[in-house]
Amino acid sequence: MSQEVDKAQPKAQGKPQGPWGKLGGAGLGLAVGGPLGALIGGVAGHFLVDRIGAPFGPTPRDVVFTTGLVALAAKMAKSDGVVLPSEVEAFGRVVHVEESARAGVERLFDLAKKTTNGFEAYARQLAATFGDEPALLEDVLDGLFQIAGADGALHEAEERYLRAVSGIFGFDEAAFRRIAARHVRLPDDPYAVLGLDRDADDATVKARHRALVAEHHPDRALARGLPAEAVAIATRRLAAINAAYDRIVQERG
Repeated sequence: MSQEVDKAQPKAQGKPQGPWGKLGGAGLGLAVGGPLGALIGGVAGHFLVDRIGAPFGPTPRDVVFTTGLVALAAKMAKSDGVVLPSEVEAFGRVVHVEESARAGVERLFDLAKKTTNGFEAYARQLAATFGDEPALLEDVLDGLFQIAGADGALHEAEERYLRAVSGIFGFDEAAFRRIAARHVRLPDDPYAVLGLDRDADDATVKARHRALVAEHHPDRALARGLPAEAVAIATRRLAAINAAYDRIVQERG
């Protein structure tokens, strides 16, 4: 059954330059390694041997983040069977691409849909890369939710896909529902967004809101040099957190 999606999403703010200019050579794929490195190598015109790790220096985490997001979005589109114009538009809002790099990103998307690697391989590489920063894995899920819900509904195939990715990332059911509540209207919407029970007292609600704002503020993504995709996702997520808190305050008078 389709679920109504909350369309109250603010426009992204602050768009630092993305990593797409780095996708021009096979050496980057070797540095990234794994299935995502092979995918990057394919875009560069050199299909690389799949390998784990980064034997050519530190893994460029911004490239892993954005390439992983694109690859998982492509696999989600394939699992759903139909790519709607609204989803393409949402993809453009989440993944910021310089015009000069657009052809390469489109090829990356198409290659990801066609590769023999399943979405699980890409999700596992993201989980391994960002295991020490689960907030970044949450960013990826948020981005996928934004794309999936662009047509106003989260369909069963999309929900199954997102739940599977969430599990690979290490999120339990409660965490998945909390993330989903930022995009899908659930019965206890504002409390689910904050990860609280309805019987939480006012002080607990206020403290939880402050902690989430500090944890998910987009300035943190900027300070860590993360790509524009992470900053835009964090901006929308913070808006959802603030909206949920405001609604609870209004309900409690």
